[in-house]
Amino acid sequence: MLTRLRSKSEGKLAKQICKVVLDHFEKQYSNELGDSWSTVRDILTSPELWQHAVLLNRFSYPSALEEELHLKGYHPLVEGSLSYYPKSMKCYLSRTPSRMPSERHQTGNLKKYYLLNAASLLPVLALELKDGEKVLDLCAAPGGKSIALLQCAYPGYLHCNEFDSLRLRWLRQTLESFIPQPLINVIQVSEFDGRDLGHAQPEAFDKVLVDAPCSNDRSWLFSSDSQKAAYRIHQRRNLPLLQIELLRSAIRALRPGGILVYSTCTLSKAENQDVISAILNSYCNIVPVDIREIARTYSQHFTFAPTDHEYGCMVIPDRGKAWGPMYVAKLKKES
Repeated sequence: MLTRLRSKSEGKLAKQICKVVLDHFEKQYSNELGDSWSTVRDILTSPELWQHAVLLNRFSYPSALEEELHLKGYHPLVEGSLSYYPKSMKCYLSRTPSRMPSERHQTGNLKKYYLLNAASLLPVLALELKDGEKVLDLCAAPGGKSIALLQCAYPGYLHCNEFDSLRLRWLRQTLESFIPQPLINVIQVSEFDGRDLGHAQPEAFDKVLVDAPCSNDRSWLFSSDSQKAAYRIHQRRNLPLLQIELLRSAIRALRPGGILVYSTCTLSKAENQDVISAILNSYCNIVPVDIREIARTYSQHFTFAPTDHEYGCMVIPDRGKAWGPMYVAKLKKES
């Protein structure tokens, strides 16, 4: 293992970086990202540079919290009215790596805010949720994107699915911490294998979010067990097949005319562009939706990797914009 030290003024040890994973990423991403990789690597391996956004909970936050955030140097993700951004969603960013304290879970009390990587809001915004729609969050744990969806609109029905039992408990606690009881009544939580849910509920949803299991670049870099990390890397080649199968299930669950958004938190081309290309090559009624407007709209906050594809965008960590990785692609199911 390699150990990074924070600045002496902080006087703390940073997380340990797993050399096995870093060497693997060096080989892959220096080829896929070219010159950008050195900057991305420096950000990913330096948690002291990471930024944390504050998503206010529309159901419980006091107005004084916004004033407090302003005093701490935070600013809104969006100021004024912009497309792809609902007025009910309030997210604050800091230009420095400062972080608000996490709120403890207390049964019966709603939390005032959710801490997150701001780039993880892009899949939610791309879904363009409207009041009354039926929505499926196929791989929902730990629940941040489900919470964000409910900051955008009031769905007629929200189905949050998570196959892993430990993560499912985390999801339930997240929903309980942020959502008032009347709205909880329109949310169903299930433990399906996501690959089977489309058969169980065919063409039942207007919108589907597939925030797929992936080789999470940030967390993998800090694996404490090098043998486990090596096994993860070995299994990495199987992830695209799982992601494609999840997308096939999502397509079955989507009604004709409905919208599907696919996202990951990895830089891997095999898990991002290649997965979407495989889906588009397999279906004649699934078409890409251009989301370059999202990249243009939020370019002041995020650094996007250059791409030739109008249906996908990738946020890469950058100096002063330490958000991502986050890949987002948007598809439509034609009649």
